[in-house]
Amino acid sequence: MTVTLSPPRRAATWWDHRTYPSHLSQVSRVRADLRTDLAGFDPDLTDTVLLCAAELAANAVRYAPDGNEFLRALALVDDHTLWLAITDQGGGTGLPRIPAQRSEDAWATAEGQRGLLLVSALAREWGYYSLGPGNTRLGLGVWAVFAPDPARVPTGLGRLVLTR
Repeated sequence: MTVTLSPPRRAATWWDHRTYPSHLSQVSRVRADLRTDLAGFDPDLTDTVLLCAAELAANAVRYAPDGNEFLRALALVDDHTLWLAITDQGGGTGLPRIPAQRSEDAWATAEGQRGLLLVSALAREWGYYSLGPGNTRLGLGVWAVFAPDPARVPTGLGRLVLTR
Protein backbone atom coordinates (compact mmCIF):
# COMPACT_ATOMS: atom_id res chain seq x y z
CA MET A 1 0.00 0.00 0.00
CA THR A 2 1.42 3.39 -0.94
CA VAL A 3 0.22 6.49 0.83
CA THR A 4 1.49 9.99 1.37
CA LEU A 5 1.88 10.53 5.08
CA SER A 6 4.09 12.66 7.26
CA PRO A 7 6.23 11.17 10.03
CA PRO A 8 4.49 10.15 13.26
CA ARG A 9 3.92 13.09 15.58
CA ARG A 10 4.13 10.94 18.68
CA ALA A 11 6.03 7.80 19.35
CA ALA A 12 6.82 5.71 22.41
CA THR A 13 10.50 5.68 21.40
CA TRP A 14 12.57 7.65 18.90
CA TRP A 15 16.08 6.58 18.02
CA ASP A 16 18.58 9.32 17.31
CA HIS A 17 18.47 10.15 13.59
CA ARG A 18 21.56 9.06 11.70
CA THR A 19 22.99 10.77 8.63
CA TYR A 20 25.17 9.20 5.96
CA PRO A 21 27.09 10.52 2.94
CA SER A 22 25.14 9.90 -0.25
CA HIS A 23 27.23 6.99 -1.53
CA LEU A 24 26.34 3.32 -2.04
CA SER A 25 29.17 2.25 0.25
CA GLN A 26 27.09 3.65 3.15
CA VAL A 27 24.27 1.11 2.74
CA SER A 28 26.22 -1.49 4.71
CA ARG A 29 26.72 1.07 7.48
CA VAL A 30 22.96 1.73 7.59
CA ARG A 31 22.39 -2.01 8.05
CA ALA A 32 25.05 -2.29 10.78
CA ASP A 33 23.65 0.72 12.66
CA LEU A 34 20.12 -0.66 12.46
CA ARG A 35 21.27 -4.05 13.73
CA THR A 36 22.73 -2.26 16.76
CA ASP A 37 19.65 -0.07 17.25
CA LEU A 38 17.26 -3.02 17.02
CA ALA A 39 19.19 -5.27 19.41
CA GLY A 40 16.69 -7.21 21.49
CA PHE A 41 13.94 -7.19 18.85
CA ASP A 42 12.86 -10.40 17.12
CA PRO A 43 15.71 -11.38 14.74
CA ASP A 44 13.27 -12.05 11.87
CA LEU A 45 11.81 -8.56 12.24
CA THR A 46 15.30 -7.08 12.40
CA ASP A 47 16.35 -8.89 9.20
CA THR A 48 13.22 -7.67 7.42
CA VAL A 49 13.84 -4.07 8.49
CA LEU A 50 17.50 -4.33 7.43
CA LEU A 51 16.55 -5.57 3.97
CA CYS A 52 13.99 -2.82 3.44
CA ALA A 53 16.35 -0.16 4.81
CA ALA A 54 19.06 -1.24 2.37
CA GLU A 55 16.67 -0.87 -0.54
CA LEU A 56 15.44 2.54 0.61
CA ALA A 57 18.99 3.76 1.28
CA ALA A 58 20.14 2.64 -2.18
CA ASN A 59 17.22 4.60 -3.68
CA ALA A 60 18.14 7.66 -1.62
CA VAL A 61 21.70 7.51 -2.94
CA ARG A 62 20.41 7.15 -6.49
CA TYR A 63 18.25 10.27 -6.27
CA ALA A 64 20.46 12.48 -4.10
CA PRO A 65 23.61 13.71 -5.83
CA ASP A 66 27.07 12.89 -4.48
CA GLY A 67 28.17 15.37 -1.87
CA ASN A 68 24.77 15.31 -0.20
CA GLU A 69 23.57 13.17 2.67
CA PHE A 70 20.64 10.95 3.44
CA LEU A 71 19.05 10.45 6.83
CA ARG A 72 17.67 7.44 8.62
CA ALA A 73 14.85 7.90 11.13
CA LEU A 74 13.48 5.13 13.35
CA ALA A 75 10.60 5.15 15.82
CA LEU A 76 8.64 2.65 17.83
CA VAL A 77 5.26 4.33 17.55
CA ASP A 78 3.71 1.76 19.90
CA ASP A 79 4.27 -1.93 20.71
CA HIS A 80 2.64 -2.87 17.38
CA THR A 81 4.27 -0.33 15.04
CA LEU A 82 7.93 0.14 14.12
CA TRP A 83 8.43 3.05 11.69
CA LEU A 84 11.52 3.49 9.49
CA ALA A 85 12.20 6.35 7.08
CA ILE A 86 15.04 7.20 4.76
CA THR A 87 15.11 10.78 3.53
CA ASP A 88 17.26 12.16 0.75
CA GLN A 89 18.28 15.60 -0.45
CA GLY A 90 17.24 14.95 -4.03
CA GLY A 91 15.23 17.65 -5.67
CA GLY A 92 13.76 15.57 -8.48
CA THR A 93 10.10 15.63 -9.39
CA GLY A 94 9.50 11.87 -9.54
CA LEU A 95 7.66 10.11 -6.75
CA PRO A 96 8.33 6.59 -5.55
CA ARG A 97 6.17 3.98 -7.24
CA ILE A 98 6.14 0.35 -8.17
CA PRO A 99 6.16 0.07 -11.95
CA ALA A 100 2.99 -1.63 -13.15
CA GLN A 101 3.43 -1.58 -16.91
CA ARG A 102 5.78 -4.52 -17.39
CA SER A 103 5.32 -7.90 -18.93
CA GLU A 104 6.61 -11.02 -17.18
CA ASP A 105 9.56 -11.07 -19.60
CA ALA A 106 10.33 -7.42 -18.84
CA TRP A 107 10.28 -8.14 -15.08
CA ALA A 108 12.52 -11.18 -15.58
CA THR A 109 15.20 -9.10 -17.28
CA ALA A 110 14.77 -5.85 -15.33
CA GLU A 111 17.80 -4.84 -13.30
CA GLY A 112 16.15 -2.06 -11.38
CA GLN A 113 12.97 -0.88 -9.74
CA ARG A 114 12.46 -4.02 -7.69
CA GLY A 115 13.29 -2.43 -4.34
CA LEU A 116 9.90 -0.87 -3.70
CA LEU A 117 8.24 -4.12 -4.75
CA LEU A 118 10.27 -5.83 -2.04
CA VAL A 119 9.43 -3.15 0.54
CA SER A 120 5.75 -3.41 -0.37
CA ALA A 121 5.83 -7.18 0.14
CA LEU A 122 7.67 -7.07 3.49
CA ALA A 123 6.31 -3.97 5.23
CA ARG A 124 2.82 -3.61 6.65
CA GLU A 125 2.57 -0.42 4.61
CA TRP A 126 4.87 2.14 3.04
CA GLY A 127 4.66 5.62 1.64
CA TYR A 128 6.47 8.91 1.18
CA TYR A 129 6.44 12.57 2.15
CA SER A 130 8.06 15.67 0.68
CA LEU A 131 10.66 17.62 2.61
CA GLY A 132 10.35 21.37 2.50
CA PRO A 133 7.67 24.00 2.94
CA GLY A 134 4.73 24.26 0.55
CA ASN A 135 5.66 23.38 -3.01
CA THR A 136 9.39 23.62 -2.34
CA ARG A 137 10.90 20.17 -2.69
CA LEU A 138 14.14 19.82 -0.74
CA GLY A 139 14.07 16.07 -0.72
CA LEU A 140 11.86 13.09 -0.14
CA GLY A 141 11.25 10.77 2.79
CA VAL A 142 10.21 7.20 2.07
CA TRP A 143 8.90 5.27 5.06
CA ALA A 144 7.88 1.74 5.88
CA VAL A 145 5.95 0.40 8.85
CA PHE A 146 6.58 -3.01 10.40
CA ALA A 147 4.55 -4.96 12.94
CA PRO A 148 6.69 -6.23 15.80
CA ASP A 149 5.35 -8.92 18.10
CA PRO A 150 4.51 -6.90 21.26
CA ALA A 151 5.79 -9.79 23.40
CA ARG A 152 9.21 -9.44 21.71
CA VAL A 153 9.63 -5.67 21.99
CA PRO A 154 12.55 -5.00 24.34
CA THR A 155 11.59 -3.57 27.69
CA GLY A 156 13.21 -0.46 29.12
CA LEU A 157 13.37 1.57 25.92
CA GLY A 158 13.24 5.25 26.79
CA ARG A 159 11.49 8.02 24.93
CA LEU A 160 14.75 8.77 23.08
CA VAL A 161 17.53 6.31 22.37
CA LEU A 162 20.81 8.12 21.76
CA THR A 163 22.91 6.04 19.43
CA ARG A 164 26.20 7.86 19.21
